[in-house]
Amino acid sequence: MKTDLLLLLVAAIWGFGFVAQRAGLEYVGPYTFNGVRFILGGCCLIPLSLFKQGSSTYSILGYKKIAPLMAGSVAGLVLFAGATLQQVGLQFTTAGKAGFITGLYVVLVPVIGLIFRQRTTSGTWFGAILAVIGLYLLSIQENWQIAYGDVLEVIGAIFWACHVLVLAYLSPRTNVIRLAMYQFFVCGSLSLGVGFVLENISLVHIIGAWLPIFYGGVISVGTGYTLQVVVQKKAHPSHAAVLLSLESAFAALGGWLFLEEYLSLRAFTGCVLMLVGMIISQLWPGQEK
Repeated sequence: MKTDLLLLLVAAIWGFGFVAQRAGLEYVGPYTFNGVRFILGGCCLIPLSLFKQGSSTYSILGYKKIAPLMAGSVAGLVLFAGATLQQVGLQFTTAGKAGFITGLYVVLVPVIGLIFRQRTTSGTWFGAILAVIGLYLLSIQENWQIAYGDVLEVIGAIFWACHVLVLAYLSPRTNVIRLAMYQFFVCGSLSLGVGFVLENISLVHIIGAWLPIFYGGVISVGTGYTLQVVVQKKAHPSHAAVLLSLESAFAALGGWLFLEEYLSLRAFTGCVLMLVGMIISQLWPGQEK
């Protein structure tokens, strides 16, 4: 029970993170926001990485070892793509819609895994069909147009799914805490680099966005990731997947509470179908646990 509650807390932290990300755009550009928050999140993991240095570096024997910096650089590149599309997309869509569309990665992971000959089940396809129908109701307008921000979030969900697969490959082969720390630093550095070229980075504006940046960096990235790593060691995998997928619902709740975002009946129905599809893809009988 305690483990499930902590996972629910992680989902809430990440879901409300969409509110912070959208609020931060009122002060700074998307690249600046991501750059500062991911570097801040990486700094939060420095003490934990030092504390863990005396423990076993590689969690599973038999794998070829990969240096944490190399692993973090690869993961950081994919994270940069997903985070950039998500944050830029938030300029043109709501926090709630972004949360649900991003959550599609739960369904996309096993589908993309087919490329690497990973086994999947009929539940994956059933969940994917429900999620696609839900996406249609949520994002496709009656004239068959889709908002630009929603398109970016959909493409971003593909990269988030790729990020999960990349981490699944790298995690057993390196120090997982340092992998996370380095990927955050790589993502943050790339974001700031692009920000210096495309945006007018101002310390005054960054200070103005201190609360969203603090939440996005320390709470969402630093605390949220650390809790996930610690708690999922004891959690049932299917329980963890379902509870973490509620991130989407918390994003919609946060958008309604803090940003006065409202969903039409059509969009709400789409959100429900997407959430059901995500859960079915994880709980269908025969799914790997």
